Amino acid sequence: MQPVKKNLTEGNIKKQLIQLTWPMLIGMVGLVLFNLTDTFYVGKLGVTQLAAMSFTFPVVMFINGISQGLGIGATSLISRNVILKKRKELKCMASRAILLGFTVVIVVVVTGLLTIQALFSSLGAGPEVLGYIKDYMQIWYLGIPFVIFPIIGNNIVRATGDTFVPGMIMLSTYTANIIIDPLLIFGLGPFPEMGIKGAALATVIARSIGFMAIITILIKREKLITISFGKIKDILSTWKKILYIAAPASLTLLITPISLGIITRILSTFGEEAVAGFGVASKVEMFALMVIMALGSVLIIFTGQNYSKHKYNRIKSSLNYSMLFSLGWGALIFILLLVAGKQIASIFTDSRAVAEISLKYFLIIGGSYGFQGLVLLSTSAFNGLNKPLPSTTFSAVRMLIIYVPLAYIGSRILGINGVFWAGFTANIAIGIAAFRYLLTTVNKMKAETSFNHTSIKESKRGETTPATCPTEQQKYPEKS
Repeated sequence: MQPVKKNLTEGNIKKQLIQLTWPMLIGMVGLVLFNLTDTFYVGKLGVTQLAAMSFTFPVVMFINGISQGLGIGATSLISRNVILKKRKELKCMASRAILLGFTVVIVVVVTGLLTIQALFSSLGAGPEVLGYIKDYMQIWYLGIPFVIFPIIGNNIVRATGDTFVPGMIMLSTYTANIIIDPLLIFGLGPFPEMGIKGAALATVIARSIGFMAIITILIKREKLITISFGKIKDILSTWKKILYIAAPASLTLLITPISLGIITRILSTFGEEAVAGFGVASKVEMFALMVIMALGSVLIIFTGQNYSKHKYNRIKSSLNYSMLFSLGWGALIFILLLVAGKQIASIFTDSRAVAEISLKYFLIIGGSYGFQGLVLLSTSAFNGLNKPLPSTTFSAVRMLIIYVPLAYIGSRILGINGVFWAGFTANIAIGIAAFRYLLTTVNKMKAETSFNHTSIKESKRGETTPATCPTEQQKYPEKS
């Protein structure tokens, strides 16, 4: 049997969550710092370039959503089998997941390059901003293989219980991006001045470093990659299992950028400053929620392994710890934004109008971050339990049923503030509803498992009855 790097079905729950979360957190710190640095440097080019970057944000999130969905599907499948299956079977699962990613890459690159102008025009980008968007996205799309493959690879390694190596690879990738960014954007030293094109190229170069690192780990250390994928029906069978989680997970992740695209369109009616301010605030929000996002990634692994062993009490305990942390962290971040929100916004733009809009976002939506964290944690836990559909449902209700319609109505009544109050309302309502349903689901699964075990025991007792209750012929053999 394949040994598990970290068996999460036994041991101290809080200690395990902390040990698994901090490496993920380090990697996500790198991701958020990269996004913030990228925004900072592009903001120095001007408001128009910053608005162009803000327009690309929903689309970049859309592509990342597809990638993360595939990674989540691979994580869920492997974490639920890593204790039970042999090395050869895990190797096939991992390799077929990478092959699925390659197929997706081809589709995304071709489609993306052909739809740049039509897509961003529909989002409200004007001619001047659209020119900068084309400069950025044409390069970024060509680097998509270096985005998708590392995400899937990192998730495969995490599923074995090792979050340290993926975290360090993420940190190294984004650190490289931060270093290369100013060199190519402003043309420092021997490097050419490329403006917003330089930001895109820096991302591609840095991601390629992460790509080479994770592929090396999968081949040399983990030995989980093979070019012998097996029969077509076996490949499709594995893809089906991955996509059972990946498709709803991707849809869940894609709902957010699609909705943010609509929100961006609503805000564009208030001018470029409104779009730029929303973009700055969204990037800072990623930083605010990164700890909860890291914990959510860990919950997929933790719930997946314990689900395979029917350890539902451990799952419930992990969820309760996670809930308390999310609410506490959200309150702490909100206090920080109340005290220093304006100064934080001013770091990323010289425009007072942009900073003021970002501050409004912080002071309104920031009060709901703890509940937004509950949505993130619930989504992860459902995927680990092999139940992705509730995640998609709650995300759709939060963004498409509550946030977007209320944002449109609110923008007509309260202006920009109305858009932000819509986000606050959606986070509170769905955060509570999703987490309560998650706990109910775990309790139901526990009850069903207990009932099945009881039925099996009773069935076995029934099978042994003839041995303990002799027949008439056994009692009176002389009759025969």
